[in-house]
Amino acid sequence: MFAQCQFISLHAMKPILPLFIMIDAMGWEIIRNDPFLKDIAPNRQRLDSVFGYSSTCVPSILSGGWPDEHYNWCYFVYDPEHSPFRFLRPLRWLPKALTSRRIFRRWLTKWVKSRLSYKGYFDLYNIPFRHIHLYDFTEKKSPLQPGGMNRGSNIFDLLAGQGIPYFVSDPAQTEEANLAALTEKLRTGQVDFAFIYWPGLDGLLHSVGNESPQIPARLRVYERWIKDLLAAARGQYRTVRLYAFSDHGMANCNEYLDLMKRIEALPLRMERDYAVVYDSTMARFWFFNDRARELVLDELQQVTQGRVLLDDELARLRTLFPDRRFGELIFLAKEGVLIVPSHMGERPIRAMHGYHPSDRHSYASLVTNQQEIPDRVTAIPHLHDLMKRDALLAKDLNSRPPEITTV
Repeated sequence: MFAQCQFISLHAMKPILPLFIMIDAMGWEIIRNDPFLKDIAPNRQRLDSVFGYSSTCVPSILSGGWPDEHYNWCYFVYDPEHSPFRFLRPLRWLPKALTSRRIFRRWLTKWVKSRLSYKGYFDLYNIPFRHIHLYDFTEKKSPLQPGGMNRGSNIFDLLAGQGIPYFVSDPAQTEEANLAALTEKLRTGQVDFAFIYWPGLDGLLHSVGNESPQIPARLRVYERWIKDLLAAARGQYRTVRLYAFSDHGMANCNEYLDLMKRIEALPLRMERDYAVVYDSTMARFWFFNDRARELVLDELQQVTQGRVLLDDELARLRTLFPDRRFGELIFLAKEGVLIVPSHMGERPIRAMHGYHPSDRHSYASLVTNQQEIPDRVTAIPHLHDLMKRDALLAKDLNSRPPEITTV
């Protein structure tokens, strides 16, 4: 006789995986009337964004702080004493036909980033080489890594400090490469928390605008990827807490403002009287004498396509910096107006973000398979609370002794 054998399965599924998916520029107006993930993540909500670009939105999400707390706002600031770009100034003698070409700027950006050992996002954009020695760049560290904030901590500091195994996207890799890397981690149950960042929709929206049929087509691709991730996790995790969200929306640009031409026509001289950074939707000024301040302010007050933001409003937006590091005077364009040419680019693009947070197309979005979104989650910095809560929950539940099942 053969004795009956009882087989014991040593495989135990982890109780929970928090899966946070950031889809850059998937604003509320982009998905409000779109069926994006409604079959698997039916709970959705509009979120307030923060005033600024991705350079402040992403750090706000990851840290739970506001710009005046983490000091990650705009990329370029006037700071000649600490400028790392002095060695680039001789390039001012090269023909503009070369130095203004995007392919040249991309190659140079890659080389400069390596030379300066910057870990975060970096782009020289269209900063003129004759003035580049006046500026410093504010994101030298990566907000996607522990210790990556200009001030304070982020979710990855918490994960590392708590010993929680996690996945985070590598910005140097493609969306598809990061998707493949996370898929493998989920299939083998190697992580207890995942944060993946897909920037492709942002670039597409800049190119084609928010009414192009390419936008819902791209959302269908992301839906398929998300469902593939859930399928990969199914064999290792009992529950996946899914959150797909954005940092901001995107507004079509139907009007162009040559603000640079108007300011340069004043009887003032850059570097002697003032300094300025022309972003795509903002102009940020520093003044070296009262006359320059008065002339620039008077000119800006005559521009109908935007307005100067006063200190009380900047304070409400959490972008009033006591040291005026990011500018002494902030001019903001109306939604749909693109400042061009600017230090971000010389040519028009189809759509842009970075307008006032209360403008229609500025709002971000959140969709989830959880039954309810906490009432306190109303703005993108509050996503950090969800990440922290779920990360600590995963640590607790996934570290408990596994339940052994018999077969």
